[in-house]
Amino acid sequence: MTTTYRAILTGAAGGIGQAIAMELLPQSDYLILVGRNRDALETLQKKLGTDKTHIVDGDLTQQATLDKIEQLARALGGINLLINNAGSNDFHAFETQSSDAIRNMININLLAPMLLSRQLIPLLKKEARAQIINIGSIMGFIGFPGYAAYCASKSGLRGFTQSLRRELADTPIDVRHFAPRATRTAINSSAAASMNRELKTAEDTPVAVGRAFNVFLNGVAREHTLGRKESFFVFINKVLPVLPERAIRGQLSIIRKHLPK
Repeated sequence: MTTTYRAILTGAAGGIGQAIAMELLPQSDYLILVGRNRDALETLQKKLGTDKTHIVDGDLTQQATLDKIEQLARALGGINLLINNAGSNDFHAFETQSSDAIRNMININLLAPMLLSRQLIPLLKKEARAQIINIGSIMGFIGFPGYAAYCASKSGLRGFTQSLRRELADTPIDVRHFAPRATRTAINSSAAASMNRELKTAEDTPVAVGRAFNVFLNGVAREHTLGRKESFFVFINKVLPVLPERAIRGQLSIIRKHLPK
């Protein structure tokens, strides 16, 4: 049976967000696009068409924004899919990283999905079947230099996903986790992009991530990480972490060269 989605997508105007929106719209009755930049959301809405898209702009850590999203969802007739995609990144040595940058990543990457999920769980419970999908990162599984706070936020998101899935196991809501690897989007600084090139880090396009997400969305897996090599590295990091630690230590001179001072 094919599911028709009534969905909320946060971080909709970003590279991965736009790619997911393009994949999702043909399968949806309506799509609520959420982000901070209203102009960017309106540009995306025009690209997708206004007949099935609606926008909410605001800070997801503020109750007023959460209320606006819920009120719109109720007015439209409810939702059966929440995609927590909004994210922030800052490639920087942790010891000199600003407190504001650290707070921003924790707030956007972890606190916002938690607060929005909590706000919408009562609405999602009214459906015969509903989903919360949290967009994580390969760095939620593997700690990497220059990304200590980012890895912490994404690791926390993965833990939240697992805990909430088990807490809601006797409800209609399935809670799932999708983890891209490095992706060529504006979230990455020029320093991070230069490092990835020198390390020959495999990168996906947002379009490729959007297509992979669509396969995951319509499948049954609870969790998915992109990239065979990366998935194997995640496994090794679990069972024999000393090997990734040695490999990453061998890359430290390159990583430090690109870290912002």
